[in-house]
Amino acid sequence: MANTPLLLLVTALPALTLSASVNEGIINGREAKPHSRPYMVSVQISKGHICGGFLVSKSFVMTAAHCSENAQNLKVVLGAHDLSAKDNLGPVTVKKYHRHPNFEPKTFMNDIMLLELENKVQLSKRVQLIPLPKPDGHVKAGTVCSVAGWGYTRPDGHPSMRLQEANLTVFNEAECKRLWTQHDGEGDSGGPLVCGDKAVGVSSFGQKCTNAALPEVYTNISAFLPWINKIIG
Repeated sequence: MANTPLLLLVTALPALTLSASVNEGIINGREAKPHSRPYMVSVQISKGHICGGFLVSKSFVMTAAHCSENAQNLKVVLGAHDLSAKDNLGPVTVKKYHRHPNFEPKTFMNDIMLLELENKVQLSKRVQLIPLPKPDGHVKAGTVCSVAGWGYTRPDGHPSMRLQEANLTVFNEAECKRLWTQHDGEGDSGGPLVCGDKAVGVSSFGQKCTNAALPEVYTNISAFLPWINKIIG
């Protein structure tokens, strides 16, 4: 798969289907081992969780740009497995929103955002950074990666407060683009696509609840490293 500046395209393994809606979470996944993904972040508003995110420095959380479309005063919760637990870190106030300047809400192009936290977080066993890919990061079709998030575990079910995860395989890009030419995207959770030990994509859109034949789409992080490094320093 080419190192496109726009999107990574993946499809769920047969036994694990991923939802791509902000309000639907990981469909037919499995509960993650508590705190096995210490980089995971819950992006929240006053009513609770709206998107996933991941910690890329002590001061910055990466998520999808569309997660701030209809939300103000975002906060983040770190170190969580069960969002209802009282010992989670946060909510931490977001000081500044660094949404990619070329983000296109209608097409979800450049769907990436950095949330600058009001205070640096203290790293621990439950709160860790996740490495980003190299500038020439290349993920081949057929590579098995993983995703995680909170939310609904079935299209007709109830939200799960506990972190869910699923395995995905990278899809052939040309075929994925062909399949998506007749469909519109749904908002996604902003969580990371993790290949090996690195976050290589930001969850952008898909239609796993309504059309399981369509692959999920992820923003390709490696193409945005100059912009990311300029902000994070």
